[in-house]
Amino acid sequence: MSTNNTTTYSTFAVLFYINRQKVKKNGLCSLMCRISINAEIAQFSAGIDLDPALWDAKVYRMTGRSRHAGEVNHHIKQLTEKIHQFHKEILDEQGYITAELIKNAVTGIGRKKENLLELFRQHNEEYSKKAGINRAEKYIVIYKTVYKHVERFILTHYGVEDIPLRKLELSFIEKFDTYLRVELGFAAHTISTYTIILRKMVRLAIGQGILRKNPFATFIPEQPPRKRRHMTQEELDKFMCTPIASKALCHTRDMFVFSTFTGLAYVDLCNLSLQHIYKERNGSMWIRIKRQKTGSECNIQLLDIPIQIIGKYKPEQKGDKIFDTRSITTVEVNLKKIAKLCGIEKQITYHMSRYNFATLITLSQGVPLETVSRMMGHKCFRTTQIYASLIRQKINEDMKRLSERIGRQYKLPDNETRDNDIKYQKTKANRIWKEEQ
Repeated sequence: MSTNNTTTYSTFAVLFYINRQKVKKNGLCSLMCRISINAEIAQFSAGIDLDPALWDAKVYRMTGRSRHAGEVNHHIKQLTEKIHQFHKEILDEQGYITAELIKNAVTGIGRKKENLLELFRQHNEEYSKKAGINRAEKYIVIYKTVYKHVERFILTHYGVEDIPLRKLELSFIEKFDTYLRVELGFAAHTISTYTIILRKMVRLAIGQGILRKNPFATFIPEQPPRKRRHMTQEELDKFMCTPIASKALCHTRDMFVFSTFTGLAYVDLCNLSLQHIYKERNGSMWIRIKRQKTGSECNIQLLDIPIQIIGKYKPEQKGDKIFDTRSITTVEVNLKKIAKLCGIEKQITYHMSRYNFATLITLSQGVPLETVSRMMGHKCFRTTQIYASLIRQKINEDMKRLSERIGRQYKLPDNETRDNDIKYQKTKANRIWKEEQ
């Protein structure tokens, strides 16, 4: 099982053997792989154990017709093909080849992820390690879901288990969009979220030097209609003022109101501790905290209501944490109950409090967009501009209600009435002029 490279190297060979010197307790030996190029040799474990009595060293295969023998021989065949593929790719890309380079490529040492799903898996594994530390845990579920859809799409429409990143074209994401929209029947918001994540994988590949340009750069997805994600002033008033007997629901409401007046996401509220609160010389109280999601710093002045909420729960503080918080699942369930008690028909989610801060508390009260961006810890100024568009939407809604309220109170005179008024005014003016003469 050897391949000659007559142009660059005289020998290139791949062979398999078993390590008979290290027999395991179960009587099996490790299967080893040896790559040789000219006088250089690199060897590594093939990651499988077998019975040494069934190994045929002449053909590098197991004998017999057992299921295990078939699996081992199939593994050897696939690994051989993989080694030859890496040999060609490395030689084409770098212009030279060594046995160690091929070994590292096969074992993944120092090798960049060349395929889409391979890079996707690496991203998800790294993200999972950071989840709950500096990444929100709920997003790993979304990434894993998108991975499964991309994996199924590639297998169904391309007939392969993975696709090289360098072979990605604009048609790939266009077909994926159609797959989600037509075959799976997903809503516009879901499709938008999934394609954003897919494009993120391409950006990772560009950042790692695997791709030189974005194959999806010219793709313009159909944008779903943006829903209003903040409460109206009337809804917020109901939410804050409706009497609630349950202590657990009151706690959830207070946390929501605190975030409405500070803009803190729930995970940052949970992390909020005494070290994040400081007092200026003029007596004002401030929060200085880094967002867990982005790592960017937020600087927020505490208004009267959040200061009152901190004081209310001071006796319940544990350690240096400002609040004894509940799980986000419990909070979301409680918010539904509170909305029902307050007579609010729309679904209330905790993240809506952050939108409330941007729209009702700051921008609509004349706070500049740049200041709001710093308080909310946005890395990109365009993110804050989304809230500005919501403010315009709110103004339109307010003006519509104003128009309905005063529309019948005022009206212009018709043409006949206006002509008679003008004629009367002229007659009156002439009479006054004659009297003065």
